[in-house]
Amino acid sequence: MAIKLILRYLILCCIAAGFFACSTIRNSNKMKEPTVQIETTYGNIVVKLYNETPLHRDNFMKLVSEKFYDGVLFHRVIADFMIQGGDPDSKTAKPGAQLGEGDTGYTIPAEFRTPAIYHKKGALAAAREGDNVNPQKASSGCQFYIVEGKTFTDAELDKMQESKTTKYGNIAATNDSTYKFSLQARKDYKTVGGTPHLDGNYTVFGEVIKGLDVVEKISKVKTNASDRPLDDVRIITMKNNR
Repeated sequence: MAIKLILRYLILCCIAAGFFACSTIRNSNKMKEPTVQIETTYGNIVVKLYNETPLHRDNFMKLVSEKFYDGVLFHRVIADFMIQGGDPDSKTAKPGAQLGEGDTGYTIPAEFRTPAIYHKKGALAAAREGDNVNPQKASSGCQFYIVEGKTFTDAELDKMQESKTTKYGNIAATNDSTYKFSLQARKDYKTVGGTPHLDGNYTVFGEVIKGLDVVEKISKVKTNASDRPLDDVRIITMKNNR
């Protein structure tokens, strides 16, 4: 009888150990951040997508798998600020045509994760319509931008925080997660650069892990009065690197 109990115990232990191992693997896979290679006419950019912003991550991966972005332009480029793409209308746009209105027909709820996730150089973020028609700050279903930005001083960062306090009241002075820059964010904004004034207004859902030099090259191309490059900068294809 004792032997049977021991054998039963050992079998249960083995089953539990196997379950734990499988569970660990599943959790490990869940923690892995997907990466996407963006092949452009100026070179390749590799981005990783944050698990902290699952709605934006999954939507972006869905569009990549559907080849939605293949052939679109970086249709809006502003030096020392950002490069923007994802408008499906840009695939067949004539030279000089104004772009930026094309979309998927749906929006994505904002997923702000400040101060941990912010607009440092290389940040991948979602474009959106303005506050006057979009007070919830919901993201475009497809248009995105990659931050080039510039560096800032402590005094400039302090002024940004003060302006938000003036605009939003006392809550801005006490709510660090939305209106104040973390120590790491301050360090990055002063050394690496970025667009700190966009924090808490546009959803950052990833970052460049390879090809920042390509982003820099694109950000410096000549543009027209509508910020469209005079010579098309095209996304040839996007590939899931997972």
